[in-house]
Amino acid sequence: MTQDVCTLKVAAAASGVSSLGPGLRAAVWVQGCPFHCPSCLAPDWIPFEGAPYEITPSGLADMLLADDRISGLTLSGGEPFAQAEGLARMLRIARRRRRELNVISFTGYRYETLEDHPHSPWIHALLNQVDVLIDGPYIARLNNGKGLRGSSNQRILHLTNRLRDFAFEDEPRSIEIVIGNGELLAVGIPPGKALQSLESITGAGMKRAMLKAGVHERA
Repeated sequence: MTQDVCTLKVAAAASGVSSLGPGLRAAVWVQGCPFHCPSCLAPDWIPFEGAPYEITPSGLADMLLADDRISGLTLSGGEPFAQAEGLARMLRIARRRRRELNVISFTGYRYETLEDHPHSPWIHALLNQVDVLIDGPYIARLNNGKGLRGSSNQRILHLTNRLRDFAFEDEPRSIEIVIGNGELLAVGIPPGKALQSLESITGAGMKRAMLKAGVHERA
């Protein structure tokens, strides 16, 4: 049996959600992002230090697949490709358990940068495990309120044929509230002014750092 040789810095995780892709999914937000976007909606997740917890790839796979109904995983952050080794190892373990598992990953990088100029030897290993990559930085002025991406500059790239029948560009946006560890986590790409509405309702109980999935913003 292969032993874990690394740990993942994790900001948050949620299981049994349906707002981040087709079917019932589990999602993980890793801690740490190299972009330092000035309007980032998850500033607490930018530093690589101070993650709420660290976990091995096999431990994370156990957590995300605890519900037998889970059919897909969504990776976000932070920046998933900044922890390519841990996520690639986790996905290999997860897919050994469930061969039909589909994987969606957000990234602030462009696909060409990851493919042609990888900053880690594990980048290609992670790309090879991803079915749909949603790439590029979030740009607020290009947020058209449509689909499973933050702004229209972000591309929805099908790296395999697994999820080609799902209308990523036209899927209605929604958010789900997940309660765990004494905190509220808003999961999804918020429609309209949902963020402001949630904050006005929940007040200090909703950390702004937990209000967005997979979106980075820079000028």
